[in-house]
Amino acid sequence: MRPSVSLIISTYNWPEALALCLKSVLHQRVLPDEIIVADDGSGEATRRVVDAFRETSPVPVVHVWQEDEGFRLARIRNKAIATAKGEYIVQIDGDILMHPWFISDHARFARKNAFVRASRVYLNGTLSKHLMDTGTTAVSIFSKGLSNFFSALRVPLLWPLFATNYKNKGDERYEIHGCNMAFWRQDAIAVNGYNEDFSGWGPEDKEFVARLLNKGKEKRFLKLGGIAFHLYHKENPKPNLGKNEAILKHTILNNLTNCSTGINNHIVNAEQTYSGTGDSHL
Repeated sequence: MRPSVSLIISTYNWPEALALCLKSVLHQRVLPDEIIVADDGSGEATRRVVDAFRETSPVPVVHVWQEDEGFRLARIRNKAIATAKGEYIVQIDGDILMHPWFISDHARFARKNAFVRASRVYLNGTLSKHLMDTGTTAVSIFSKGLSNFFSALRVPLLWPLFATNYKNKGDERYEIHGCNMAFWRQDAIAVNGYNEDFSGWGPEDKEFVARLLNKGKEKRFLKLGGIAFHLYHKENPKPNLGKNEAILKHTILNNLTNCSTGINNHIVNAEQTYSGTGDSHL
């Protein structure tokens, strides 16, 4: 029996990409049980996209928003996880187009006491612009403009070959794609979620993974499944990268399983304010 799934989509002021990402939900062979848009302070255009999608969505859509006070991805993801009602979190970014079997693959691959890394396929600027201009989510291994052809292949029979043996030794254990990962909600809460001491880009996802590993959770790689297509955009600025990497190093060296500023306060607020169908401004 598959777990109940909350799909968390993080976004910031790119409503055109978010609209396409949400559209790809409608083409899923298996739908998530709810969709949570984790919004790090976007403007009114993003709200309109979410509101319009909610009108036609076959599953509940929740818009979790916070004031724009800089890049606070760790905090908005914590708020979304706190709000989630599903047992299992599938986490992507708002510039991701999901393969039709994406949610099904993640739910099928889920194992207790484990979290999942999956691949992303980069789309070049030309293909990304074409998809957004035409409003189509149809991407395949035959599309011109893919960066890594083999990551776009879906071969479930080969999943066991990669699950625990692929890129899972040394520092590679901490490698993760925050735009395509999955974990149990209760496991995230057990390590106090994302570390909100992170501000600015990266590597908040690696530090979260380090604490899950230190807690005894197993990392599994969903290779040739759970395929996510990443729309092209310029790289984010990284002014705080040195400070953020120092937090990651501290967690690894000290075998930490918790962080001081995490999800706990948001859990209390979510229990008080969650409506299940509308906006949640925690």
